[in-house]
Amino acid sequence: MPVVTEGGLAVEVEEVRDGASQGAGDGVFYNPTQEFNRDVTVAVLRVARDRLDARTYCDAMTASGVRGVRAAAEGYDVTCVDRDSDAVALARRNLARNDLAGEVRERDANALLHESRFDVVDVDPFGSPVPFADATLANTARLACVTATDTAPLCGAHFESGVRRYAAVPHNTDYHPEMGLRVLLSALVRTAARYDVAATPVCSHVTRHYARTYLALAEGARRADEAVASLGHLYGCEDCLHRDHEHGLLARSHEACPVCGSERVYVAGPVYLDRPHDPGFVAAAREAVTDEFGTADAVRDTLATVEAELDVPTHYDQHRLTKQWSRSAPAMADFLDALRAAGFEATRAHYHGTAFRTTATVEQMREATAHLA
Repeated sequence: MPVVTEGGLAVEVEEVRDGASQGAGDGVFYNPTQEFNRDVTVAVLRVARDRLDARTYCDAMTASGVRGVRAAAEGYDVTCVDRDSDAVALARRNLARNDLAGEVRERDANALLHESRFDVVDVDPFGSPVPFADATLANTARLACVTATDTAPLCGAHFESGVRRYAAVPHNTDYHPEMGLRVLLSALVRTAARYDVAATPVCSHVTRHYARTYLALAEGARRADEAVASLGHLYGCEDCLHRDHEHGLLARSHEACPVCGSERVYVAGPVYLDRPHDPGFVAAAREAVTDEFGTADAVRDTLATVEAELDVPTHYDQHRLTKQWSRSAPAMADFLDALRAAGFEATRAHYHGTAFRTTATVEQMREATAHLA
């Protein structure tokens, strides 16, 4: 079997394959494109060890065991879980290969999570994490690490699937990566609240084909109520791109856009409306990145952008706006500088190169950047 090196550790794998288009049941393989995801995870685990007093870690779908191996190397008391006997054997070999202690269990992850309690549980499935959400959020003590690769349902491109899986109404917008993340967070916050647990995102990012979030967990009905209060709805116009948002689980009806009068308006929600990260936690995670990470520069850049993002839902796509205004798109730095010069806050957003956040309305952006056309 081939051996790959990740985070300074040697891991034996059955197969090296990009898992972006794979589905459940495709066997045990190592996905190199997820190294960025795992590097961010290790940085977060380094911070959680001190800030959240986290000591035990469960890799709920271990496959080759690479996540568990890397957590064990950080000093965590690791349990790796998989239903596949080949994955279990491989994970055991990889812990031994690196002289690391850890337990590997051939179990259904949900069953084990209902029987055991860990400080950190990492859920990185193919597709939706919803089948594992109840067991994870009801029985994890400190931090839940959750990946969702079913971005089409989350962002509204596969509308019925999104409604069915996440008990929310998504909408396929020009800020669709963020729509997906906020729908995911809403579903996880509501699931945790059912068990009187408050789930608060300390770090979140959307990269390539997946959304990833890290939720600090705290028990208590009052805290859970406060977490639910972070939910609400997004409103928007398909024509002039006007947007609004409102906290609360009861959506207002909109028959026409208040700016242009168009009837092509949408309501999406409930979504998570508060900041999807803790800037201080993200800054600490960025500082915890070390050079043995294979994607160290990319992780640092992404976390720096996430840390600095304005706390406003939602981001805009500069190219979508300039197309709306029949203009050529200027350099992003010039565009953002023009908004700031006009008295508005503006920052890049990590979702893609032309994504940004601002306190300006669409019309204010159009006017503030007119001289760049």
